[in-house]
Amino acid sequence: MLTRLLERARKAGIPIVFANDNKGVWDGDVRHLIERALSGSGEALVRAVVPRSDERFVIKPRYSAFDHTPLALILEQLECERLLVAGMTTEGCVAQSAIAARELGLKVSLIPGACATVDSGVEATALRYLVDVVGVQLADVDDSIG
Repeated sequence: MLTRLLERARKAGIPIVFANDNKGVWDGDVRHLIERALSGSGEALVRAVVPRSDERFVIKPRYSAFDHTPLALILEQLECERLLVAGMTTEGCVAQSAIAARELGLKVSLIPGACATVDSGVEATALRYLVDVVGVQLADVDDSIG
């Protein structure tokens, strides 16, 4: 589903910003980070979602993609009002990023079908919290991009 979301966004001309854990490396070398991921056991999955050279990429030290990264500035430059959020893990990085986006005043649509989790029960709790308390909207991959 994540690959379909990326494909639809690219086709619609929607800017894509990737955020990835720094894995303890602070050199900002995105290509090296991707190469390391491609050499691991999930190579096929990583290859399917590798950012294109014209897409933005932030390296994050914490769960939220906004915490100690330039993401808010990037979205401001893009004049972003609504953020479509997908990724891993729903109850961790995805939830923390969605909360931070809402705190910045952005509208947030989370695409659960394009997210991954390690515990579906915890994911369900996180999604309920994001909707009921934070004000995040849940959307389907096919309905998220017009």
